[in-house]
Amino acid sequence: MIHPSELRPFFRSEFGQPRAFFAPGRVNVIGEHTDYNDGFVLPMALEMGITVLGTPRPDRILCVTSRQLGEATEIKIDLNTNGLRRTGSWVDYVEGVAQSLIAAGYQIGGADLLLASDLPMGAGLSSSAALEVSVGFALLALAGLPVDLIALARAGQTAEHRWVGTQCGIMDQLASARAREHCALLIDCRSLDVCDVPLPQESIAFLVVDTKVKHSLATSAYNFRRAECERAVAILRGVLPDIQALRDVSLGDIELHGHLLPASILRRARHVISENDRVRKTAECFEQRRFDAIGQLLVESHRSLQHDYEVSCPELDWLVDAAIRQEGVWGARMTGGGFGGSMVCLVETSDLGRVESELGATFVETFGRAPGLFVTKGGQGACELGQ
Repeated sequence: MIHPSELRPFFRSEFGQPRAFFAPGRVNVIGEHTDYNDGFVLPMALEMGITVLGTPRPDRILCVTSRQLGEATEIKIDLNTNGLRRTGSWVDYVEGVAQSLIAAGYQIGGADLLLASDLPMGAGLSSSAALEVSVGFALLALAGLPVDLIALARAGQTAEHRWVGTQCGIMDQLASARAREHCALLIDCRSLDVCDVPLPQESIAFLVVDTKVKHSLATSAYNFRRAECERAVAILRGVLPDIQALRDVSLGDIELHGHLLPASILRRARHVISENDRVRKTAECFEQRRFDAIGQLLVESHRSLQHDYEVSCPELDWLVDAAIRQEGVWGARMTGGGFGGSMVCLVETSDLGRVESELGATFVETFGRAPGLFVTKGGQGACELGQ
């Protein structure tokens, strides 16, 4: 987290005394590509994210200055102009969440905003969701409106769908908005019921390794994967008329009726259905402190994403294989939408320094560049920061 004190002197010189807000990125422990299938996910917030300083304006203009968010340093958005304009930059997320809140009935006004991020972009750690949630939280608070975290997450998701073009589920935005420190969130993506899953702090931690392979979900196979899942549901409704999404299909159903699906569609469906099962088992195992079972589930998740959903990449596969050979690593998997991004592994605290050092060094030897490495034990969700 970038502390507001690092930003306030600059902001005051331009706009006056601001309020400060924060929303984190997230790492998904397990449950990939299940959210848009009405399934289950188990993310947690990072300690890194996006800090927003802001003051209200008397007009309907958003004047946004960014640090570390892209090439442009300042933009102006007229909230009275709600036409859809995709620029392909971070501007779309800011305008998208503002207009989504307005469309949902929130009377937000203009604001001067300064954004700063310590979250790596394109690493599969939901920098876009952190941007949407932090800006949305700031705009609601500056307008004197109550912050409904579910509504805020929905506004971020709508921004992705309409202004960015990524047909994502709601996991990223909800994790950024609702997370609790030192907890993962078991989210039912149909009902949006959320259950905190405490993470043992003394014995384990999560090591996240950013491959530095950038992905762009809006221009990748992400939307195509979602369409493949919808096609699977459409076909299976011929024999399972009551299903609404792949969440409603069991592994037994797939064994019985999988022959109706084209081979690639069958693989996509099999991943989603088996992943939902893995999510629920992982949450139970955390409660029972069965780290060996969790590690096995993480590796099974990666193999499913690698072979059935086909969203991994050579760097991620190499990292998972290298990590699980390390003493003290319970398990590892890719995290995020895929096509690049990051790996997460569950590590014994006592072995963390050695594992981090060895994975970083061997990655450099293999790929000729340094990965990003950082440790998390679960951060806090969106909030207003003190002075």
